[in-house]
Amino acid sequence: MKKPQPRIEPYHHPAAGWGALKQVAINLIKEKVTGGNYRTLLKQNQPNGFDCPGCAWPDREHASTFEFCENGVKAVAAEATSKRVTPQFFAEHTVTELMTQSDYELEQHGRLTDPLVYDAQADRYVPIAWDDAFRLVARHLNALDDANRAAFYTSGRASNEAAFLYQLFVRMYGTNNFPDCSNMCHEATSRGLPGTVGIGKGTVTLDDFEHADTLLIFGQNPATNHPRMLGELRDCAKRGATIVSINPLKERGLERFASPQHTLDMLSPSGVQISSVFIRPRVGGDFALIKGVAKRTLELDDAAREAGAERVLDVDFLAEHTVGFESFAADLRAESWDTIVAEAGVPLEEVLKLADIYTKGKAVIATWGMGITQHKNSLATVQLLSNLMMMRGNIGRPGAGLCPVRGHSNVQGDRTVGIEEKPTQAFLDRLGKAYDFEPPREHGYDVVETIHAMLEGRVKVFIGLGGNFSIATPDTPRTWEAMRSCALTVHVTTKLNRSHLVHGKDALILPTLGRTEIDMQNGVPQGVSVEDSMSMVHISYGMNRPASQNLLSEIAIVARMAHATLGSEKVDWLGLAADYSKIRDGIEKVLDGFENYNERLKQPGGFHLGVASRDRVWMTESGKAQFVVHAIALDTPIHRARAAHGQQLMTLMTTRSHDQYNTTIYGLDDRYRGVYGQRRVLFANREDIAMLGYEPGQRVDITSVWDDGVERHVEDFLLVEYDIPRGCLGAYYPETNPLVPLSSVADGAGTPTSKSIPVLLSPALSPALSPASSPALSPTKAETRVA
Repeated sequence: MKKPQPRIEPYHHPAAGWGALKQVAINLIKEKVTGGNYRTLLKQNQPNGFDCPGCAWPDREHASTFEFCENGVKAVAAEATSKRVTPQFFAEHTVTELMTQSDYELEQHGRLTDPLVYDAQADRYVPIAWDDAFRLVARHLNALDDANRAAFYTSGRASNEAAFLYQLFVRMYGTNNFPDCSNMCHEATSRGLPGTVGIGKGTVTLDDFEHADTLLIFGQNPATNHPRMLGELRDCAKRGATIVSINPLKERGLERFASPQHTLDMLSPSGVQISSVFIRPRVGGDFALIKGVAKRTLELDDAAREAGAERVLDVDFLAEHTVGFESFAADLRAESWDTIVAEAGVPLEEVLKLADIYTKGKAVIATWGMGITQHKNSLATVQLLSNLMMMRGNIGRPGAGLCPVRGHSNVQGDRTVGIEEKPTQAFLDRLGKAYDFEPPREHGYDVVETIHAMLEGRVKVFIGLGGNFSIATPDTPRTWEAMRSCALTVHVTTKLNRSHLVHGKDALILPTLGRTEIDMQNGVPQGVSVEDSMSMVHISYGMNRPASQNLLSEIAIVARMAHATLGSEKVDWLGLAADYSKIRDGIEKVLDGFENYNERLKQPGGFHLGVASRDRVWMTESGKAQFVVHAIALDTPIHRARAAHGQQLMTLMTTRSHDQYNTTIYGLDDRYRGVYGQRRVLFANREDIAMLGYEPGQRVDITSVWDDGVERHVEDFLLVEYDIPRGCLGAYYPETNPLVPLSSVADGAGTPTSKSIPVLLSPALSPALSPASSPALSPTKAETRVA
């Protein structure tokens, strides 16, 4: 493999444009995607095609000619690659040898072709027959003295059908232990919004973007994480909507964008301006900033009322649809402007400017990503943003509303159909009635709780339906210790990743069909359904021949696992796996909103699931939208660390590179941030670099500051001068996940605080790593030591 030449080179072009088209071609060539497989792109996000396996951004028409983006192509190319990982590959490589490869190198080997079991004596994965694999799973599960000693992880890639069948199997087995990727990203949204508007989903559809005059974009990098969103923002900007980017980093895609679908954009050297205003809070400063905007909104309303002018608050909405506003207003009046400014890290005039933009907007959409949700106060921040939008009635009317932008393609759908460690009693009642059993009622473990349980020996079997658990999670060395303590680890997957190498005493790799591949059951092609970020449900049909004749669909794997473990007296697992429409019939029986599920999926683009708060129906205890009061926290771990270490203390946020999707590393470039051929970089303000006594280009080690007596340390990062607020740092995950303490989670949500890690820097003690060949994590480069 040719090693890339690392360099730092600022990027001055608009996002997308010719650079994106070039990368589309490069990725099709790199993955050796040929013939009919590359033509598959024309069926991506089409009514008679397949849903992108990447992000959860919805499709505008679901019928246009060109409905894919650069990073969607990377996802499809990686799945449609002609490269194969056969049993012969594992005969040539021990697990110990593979552990020395980087996550990028592991990704480049290609598609897995056969089920595999770990041979401890040889330190290799060896072939296993499918029936023998399922018998091994059943033997381990049935040997446990308590069903809660097993945990069942779900990636957001799983379809509604696979996820529903999975949760049915697991609950019939006897546990609610459903750690899933939601626990690590938008859990603050899922837990926070029910307390204000009654349901943990957004209230807008794409149609609302056509009517919005103001968009507030919090903590997002659409050009990398959900590029098709930029098409909507482009159209909004072109018709004169005000777009405000609120983020510590001035991301390129929110500055300028050139749509490959528009000739004039491609001919213009500067593309289309997206955001007209940039507000740059310090890392973790969003809560104070939003509270400042809410406080100013109230002050402007006071002034209007005294002057006899039109009210700034939507008093009719507040009176008819909300409770608790008086307490919230009192809290805002009592809040100090000095505290708001200090904690937000934004000058007062910018807070007032943002409030002025918000209050002048007649139809405002607030969107947010993980820049909001991965902090200690993330649930409170989501609820405060909801409060702000309610102040002017910006929920439940055209062109206005709440828009959480989720990551993986079906992470929202999986939660809807039952992947939930804290299920409602009503859901369990209906599930039990539909399938004639008594579901477990005790809440299960989320991701962080699962890792703790494995470390303490309370969980001995781990089964992962997709994903890369060992790399996506925090406190990496401790997570690895936890997984290695299991009696059995099982991974349902398309490609080799790090988690397969961090295994239990027994371990299985079960290769599955990708979303681009034809799923044929009993001679009939099957479709699977997904729910996007805006609650649209649609069906997806694969188009490519399977990468191997020995692959099973996720649904078939789940069904055969359930059949081997539980038998089929109550549920005809194999019958459900033979006809996915029967699974959808079951979803219809258990969940509201899925009436006539199979018929409605035949509509081009599918159907909207319905969100009560969009219709101003409030599924809260009071029956109304509820204002919730939260104080600005002044005694957090970061405050305490800063008090102990002064200006030396930095706050680190983890982020993706542009050649990355979640934990999948497609390449070693981050084009829009000007990073090429490397990943161990640390973005820092040049004044901070000088203040700390370093120079750009110097290599440093990073150590977390935490109070549990454990030293968390990663080595050898290149200091890169970058436009980021003072006191803040940025770096890629998973390389910096070892720095996130397992006990550092969002209050009330349990999400790891990956966007606000207190750290100290020191000169690098080890020689520079080769950017392409070194492992992302190794015992010498990422460690946890008890002090």
